[in-house]
Amino acid sequence: MLHIEHSICLNFTNPNSDLMSQPIENKDKLIKTAIDLFAAKGFKGTSIRDIAQAMGMSISNIYHYFGSKEGLLLAVLEESSRKLLERLRQVTQMDLEPLERFKLLLETHIRISEARMNEAKIFALDEEHLSPEGNEINRQIQREVLNIYLQELQVIKDLGLIRSKNLTVTAFNIFGTVNWLLRWYHPEGNLSLEEICQELVDFILHGISNNQTSGGFSKA
Repeated sequence: MLHIEHSICLNFTNPNSDLMSQPIENKDKLIKTAIDLFAAKGFKGTSIRDIAQAMGMSISNIYHYFGSKEGLLLAVLEESSRKLLERLRQVTQMDLEPLERFKLLLETHIRISEARMNEAKIFALDEEHLSPEGNEINRQIQREVLNIYLQELQVIKDLGLIRSKNLTVTAFNIFGTVNWLLRWYHPEGNLSLEEICQELVDFILHGISNNQTSGGFSKA
């Protein structure tokens, strides 16, 4: 009896809860569908009609939610970058030795890129697909990721652990290494993700290490 009354009370206080949640669910599904299509066909090769057909909804509904195809692309970028930034910032807050924290930052970035391969491909898209306003939003996202790396690189540089005349160039070289993974990595390949991750981290650390005699960071 108590359960029945409680259920009635909930239904009475939230009579339109399902209807209220539907627009949010539709937006989330649209973003996920757009991620798959943009990654498979490219932004230019994907039309609003393609997305509408995949969703089984009208084109006008997509325009209602996002205004344009670029608006949908920016929603994808903001969604994927938000998750990446959250994870990277969590690492920077960890109480670890600076070098160990930087290694974990690299590992986290690589693993997120692999786990969200389609989103990461879109995240690295050419700016020619965006309007000036869209480009500014995209560049702001990239600057936030860059600033996280610059902060951590500065710490280990101050400790004399890396050689770098320009930390921004160093960070961009790291991004190039991580982003290239998106072009050649296959889950069914001979190496596991763990092995590939270790290879990439070792490669990056070897390249920026200030310990030239041993060819890497000192174990002392």
